[in-house]
Amino acid sequence: MQPQDEPAGRDGSEPLENDLPDAAQEQLNRMRQAAQARGNQRVPAARRKTARKSAPFIPGEYTGRDPQGLGKVFSRFVNERGWNSPVAVGSVISRWEELVGPDVSAHCKPESFSDTTVQVRCDSTAWATQLRLLRSALIERFDAELGSGVVTRIEVIGPAAPNWRKGLRSVKGRGPRDTYG
Repeated sequence: MQPQDEPAGRDGSEPLENDLPDAAQEQLNRMRQAAQARGNQRVPAARRKTARKSAPFIPGEYTGRDPQGLGKVFSRFVNERGWNSPVAVGSVISRWEELVGPDVSAHCKPESFSDTTVQVRCDSTAWATQLRLLRSALIERFDAELGSGVVTRIEVIGPAAPNWRKGLRSVKGRGPRDTYG
């Protein structure tokens, strides 16, 4: 006589592994039946493989699974969100010395960047004139380094003049005299 806790095999002998109920297979069958009841259709494996093969492989294109370099991932991230121009602004200001050279950057500093115009303040009128003469060469350099159209205009501002106004109110007049007494 056989123990009560184990079912007998097909011929009454020892139970075989194939005769035992397969919980995973039963669960899969229940899930398939539930999907069919919802109206979902099962796609045969042969059709799934042909659908996968129909998309051509393009070298260099991100497929979603291959590891990518941080630079490529960051650039795709910036492009998807439309952040190209704010990043370009940061590049102009942060890389100013590299883009214009150490001599110019020692005397001319970028103050603001709006649309495609960079406002640059120079510490003397001589450097302001020099920067005006270099303007077209600098714009070409910006196009080569940052991309075309990031900077289209450089507005040169001379050194700041001293302000003689003191207090809340001032009187219009000739300004500072040759005597301050």
